[in-house]
Amino acid sequence: MECKSLEEVRANIDRIDNEIIKLIAERTGYVIQASSFKKSEEGVKAPARVEAVIQKVRSKAQEYGADPDMVEALYREMIARFINMEMDKFNKK
Repeated sequence: MECKSLEEVRANIDRIDNEIIKLIAERTGYVIQASSFKKSEEGVKAPARVEAVIQKVRSKAQEYGADPDMVEALYREMIARFINMEMDKFNKK
């Protein structure tokens, strides 16, 4: 979409940010649910699953024209934070 002004660019970025945040909140709900099914710390950390997700999002980034390295970095940070959140819940069981 071609914007006609900086204000229009910023409005679109704000709209997209709003959607991203809603999706992160939705993902958080599923992460919390997943933690209740996991039986061990290794299950929470799930390094093989993390790497599978990273490969999937890198592929999607390439498909959609996003920078795969940036997407990977964002996902690694997000996943690390979700794992920390799950570990807190797991350790309180």
